[in-house]
Order: sequence, then C-alpha cells, then structure tokens
Amino acid sequence: MLVTSAVLVYVCDQWAKAWVTANLQPDQPRELLGTVLQLNLTRNAGAAFSILTGSTWILTVIASSVVVFIVFTARRLGSRGWALALGLLLGGSLGNLTDRMFRAPGPGRGHVVDFLQLPNFPIFNIGDSAIVTAAALIALLAFRGINVDGTRVVEHTPRHEASESQSPEPQSPEPEPPQHSAGAAHDG
Repeated sequence: MLVTSAVLVYVCDQWAKAWVTANLQPDQPRELLGTVLQLNLTRNAGAAFSILTGSTWILTVIASSVVVFIVFTARRLGSRGWALALGLLLGGSLGNLTDRMFRAPGPGRGHVVDFLQLPNFPIFNIGDSAIVTAAALIALLAFRGINVDGTRVVEHTPRHEASESQSPEPQSPEPEPPQHSAGAAHDG
C-alpha cells in the first residue's frame, strides 16, 4: 500500500508537471472547471503558500529528512491507514524534492512547479495535495489512537480506580476428603 500510493502520486505529479510546463505559459491561466479550477503555471521557490521563499535549500533538507524518516518507519508498518498516509506523504515529498533537485535555478535550489488554482487559494500541485491529504489522515489516525504498527493506544485507568473496580481474589476451594482405592478393605 505504501509503495503503490507513493509511486502513483509521484508519477501523476511528475507527469502533470511535465505536461503543464510543455503546454502552458506562466500567468496565463486556462479554465479546467470554469473559474472553480484553473491551470495556472507558476514556479515556487518556497514551501506551501510561498512560506520560506528564498530558503529553498532548507526545504530540500526537510523534504530529504521526511523521505528518510518514512523509509525507516516503513519497517514497522502494521496499519493500512498509516501505509496509505505515509505513501501519500512520500510520493508528494519526492515529487517536490525532484523539482528542487533538477529544476532551475540549480540542484538543491530548484523551484517547484505549481499549476492548480482554486478561487482565493494559493496555487498548488498534485504532490502538495497528497501531502495535505496525508497530514489529515495522520491526524485522524492519531485521534483514533491507531499506532504505526497497527496497535491501538490503550487508555490507562488511574491506579486508585483500578483497585476499587477489581473483585477480591478468588478463594481456593476446600480440600476434598481422601478417596479410598477400589481394592481397599471395607469395615462391615
């Protein structure tokens, strides 16, 4: 599940970015779903919502760290929900990291291609969508108490409540009288 979702997000993200850069001019939007969803090519030197613009190398280090964390965490996966969430996060992070490594102005400083525009919302890409979806899914899994390994968080009862709710220890049964063997002599 993790690998499948990561590959699907990565391939869709990179394919869409290649198509957009080949077919659109910057700041010349095309309607996809009327004015609700438009394609508008931009290159983002920052993170989501243009945060940390001019600090692309920091974002490259962060994205690389996220990828390494997911690879090491994958060994402990026991939850399909966590596998999906980490796969989305991995695919989106790798998509944007690829831009930062291989697009202008140069390795580690490349600008991310953004192209999806909603009304009154910053322009984003498929990788960004996957990262945001992963964050929401991770929050839901954490809220539900589901761990990466698939176990659930057990709520602990305070000690004084636990001792009051326990029943007293069962008492051992009375010893039975000795049995006579079948061949023993009987008084008669």
